[in-house]
Amino acid sequence: MAVTESAPAVPPAARTQNRPTGQTDRGGEYEGILRRQSQRESAARTYARSLPIVPVRARGLTIEGADGRRYLDCLSGAGTLALGHNHPVVLEAIRKVLDSGAPLHVLDLATPVKDAFTSELFATLPAELAADARIQFCGPAGTDAVEAALKLVRTATGRSGLLAFTGAYHGMTAGALDASGGATDVRVTRLPYPQQYRCPFGVGGERGAELAARWTENLLDDPKSGVTTPAGMIVEAVQGEGGVIPAPDDWMRRMRRVTADRSVPLIVDEVQTGVGRTGTFWAVEHSGVVPDVMVLSKAIGGSLPLAVIVYRSELDAWEPGAHAGTFRGNQLAMAAGTATLAYVRENRLAERAGTLGARILDRLQGLAAAHPCVGDVRGRGLMIGVELVDPDAAGPDDPVPPPASALALAVQQECLARGLIVELGGRHSAVVRLLPPLTLTAEQATAVLDRFADALAAAERAHTPHPPASHRAAAPRNASGPSH
Repeated sequence: MAVTESAPAVPPAARTQNRPTGQTDRGGEYEGILRRQSQRESAARTYARSLPIVPVRARGLTIEGADGRRYLDCLSGAGTLALGHNHPVVLEAIRKVLDSGAPLHVLDLATPVKDAFTSELFATLPAELAADARIQFCGPAGTDAVEAALKLVRTATGRSGLLAFTGAYHGMTAGALDASGGATDVRVTRLPYPQQYRCPFGVGGERGAELAARWTENLLDDPKSGVTTPAGMIVEAVQGEGGVIPAPDDWMRRMRRVTADRSVPLIVDEVQTGVGRTGTFWAVEHSGVVPDVMVLSKAIGGSLPLAVIVYRSELDAWEPGAHAGTFRGNQLAMAAGTATLAYVRENRLAERAGTLGARILDRLQGLAAAHPCVGDVRGRGLMIGVELVDPDAAGPDDPVPPPASALALAVQQECLARGLIVELGGRHSAVVRLLPPLTLTAEQATAVLDRFADALAAAERAHTPHPPASHRAAAPRNASGPSH
């Protein structure tokens, strides 16, 4: 996630632009809430820095702040809200549990709510995995599920090493951070993740993915590489925080062969990509890969905290209590998750996300053609990234321009001023990320893109250096202005 050093001021245009007709400012109440948050919460807070709003009501794509302004939410709880805010089927599922008198806290005891969730989840999994799988309920965050997956494969194989990829993000606990791209004390072997735009080998495309795969194979097979056979490999089918980078399908299949041939369990982190986000129910389905372990969280809880791992039964070598957590029996989350999984499946929202996402990508590609600061547009389904660059700063030997972090932050703030919530990601926080709910309508998508295009143009104008006045006077009348 992108982190800035201090909370930016709300752009002046945002103070009135999205306020409903007749709505008055509530005496600065929301400024007081933001001020107290800044005084009381830790320096580790993140989203609150770049998105200084106070949500009080929400429905679907829309959030209303304490000051009466409305926003289109294309952050969706970092991908958690597959059906948007407060979807009726989710609320009904929660009310049903509350009204039934069922216990809300049961540790890992069996309950009808839990059984229904597990059955619905297994119905969505790749058939080969679901036919012989076990499920472990974890602490209610994706990072704990990652920890469980790493612990599982180490227990099952008796080995300790791990393979992970550059640019990865798997969570904020110690083991998950070790496997993420920002690790500083490296205890995990890092492998190149193929990229089309910023290829680590400078070639991109199929050739770049081939070189990345060969590097991995050589590292495992070379007796002098310094890398012994690992306990597992963990990978994202689409890197989210790494900058919305889809893994090539052929490369994913190659990684499956590489690991299977060497008896290395393959862990796929589907925390952000799962439940229809990328155009298939699970992102691995694009490549047809069936992993040994799947890490699931975010959308599976229907907006409430829930995290699990699902894995081949042959790996189930744990002793009782080997991985536990007080809140791994979240009944409300399981009920909300069951309703969400069923709704996405029955209404074919994954396929719809693929279709609508392709249209959004097409429009963004057209926008890129008119704005030199847009270096790359990429994504899958409704998981979309726009990488912003500084074309004027590119050197003669640079294959692509350098990232423009300050411009990306300006675009995010201009979006906020226009009532659009977006997130930043990527190596240098230069990728504007769109994660709208799967219930996004075509009309809403148009509104999102219109606001983004307007914000991009405004930020680009503000960041474009202007020539001296004497030079500006000589410019032709029909000039469109200096390009960035």
